[in-house]
Amino acid sequence: MGESNTTLKGQAALVTGSSSGIGAAIARKLAQCGASVCVNFYSGPDRANDVVRSIVAEGGQAFAVRANVADESEVRQLFEQCAARFGRLDIVVANAGIQRDAALADMTLDQWRTVIDVNLTGYFLAAREAVRYFSRQRVDPSVSRAAGKLIFISSVHELIPWAGHANYAASKGGIMQLTKSIAQEVAPQRIRVNAIAPGAIKTHINRSAWEQQDAADRLLQLIPYNRIGEPDDVAEAAAWLASDAADYVVGTTLFVDGGMALYPGFATGG
Repeated sequence: MGESNTTLKGQAALVTGSSSGIGAAIARKLAQCGASVCVNFYSGPDRANDVVRSIVAEGGQAFAVRANVADESEVRQLFEQCAARFGRLDIVVANAGIQRDAALADMTLDQWRTVIDVNLTGYFLAAREAVRYFSRQRVDPSVSRAAGKLIFISSVHELIPWAGHANYAASKGGIMQLTKSIAQEVAPQRIRVNAIAPGAIKTHINRSAWEQQDAADRLLQLIPYNRIGEPDDVAEAAAWLASDAADYVVGTTLFVDGGMALYPGFATGG
């Protein structure tokens, strides 16, 4: 496996929505750091199996499980399969998310509910199962100083309003308080809960925003660091948060956004 300063040897991880994009990068990075990984997907089994094959090819352990993260029984079965396969569960990354964009006046109830169901209720369901597993797990300092690590993949839009995307922004704002509230509740059990808020990241789903030069130039105006992020930028942050190097980091959101949340429109004095 690839060398890393962040060791997760002997640990088992579950990453929801990890057949592509940010989730796939996180799954690969956790495996490179030594964790066994459960790759969750809802559609596109071929892509999920490609992620598994890439991990195994580098000497890691992984397998893929289909589950709808918004379905309570499927989430429960997902966790059961992961725990049964690896015998433990140390890291859960809630990453699965969708967009159903529309102006508010045109947004359907189905568009609202679908986004909230996946992006917020799905995170609640994953968090609840994770906490149930972690709370039964004895802390073994030779493996991890925590009983478990839960990481939510949020967005800069937990902070930055987004016209035309009220459902998505509301779901991410909810994740911010979900992160903090759960962290406050379970920290005494040595369970660490944190979030990562990515900014503009090059993934297949948002290709139209960066593939053409004029689109990329417009996007770069929103990024003080003057580059569009890569999935590995988020994956590196997730691996760090999951490791003992971040053992005293509890209940925070780490922005991985090249400065997008700094309101660059005010850089010249507003």
